[in-house]
Amino acid sequence: MSARKKTARIFRCPTCGTLVQAKDEDFPFCSDRCRKVDLGKWATGVYKISSPVLDPEVLEDLGPMGGSRGEGSHDD
Repeated sequence: MSARKKTARIFRCPTCGTLVQAKDEDFPFCSDRCRKVDLGKWATGVYKISSPVLDPEVLEDLGPMGGSRGEGSHDD
C-alpha cells in the first residue's frame, strides 16, 4: 500500500469568502459574526428556498405565464 498524504479540505466562508477548514469551530463560516450575518439574511428573506408549483388549482390561477398549457396542447 502506498502512503498518501492527508490533505485538509479547504472551503470558503459563504459570507465573506475567507478560507476555512472543515475542522474549524464555526465551519462552514469563518467566524460567529459571519454565521449571524447569514442567519440575518435568511430571517429577512434575502435567501429563499423555492420549489415548483405542483397544485393544479394554483397553476390554473397563474394563467399561461405560470406554466399551465393552453387548451389544445394536451397529448390525448
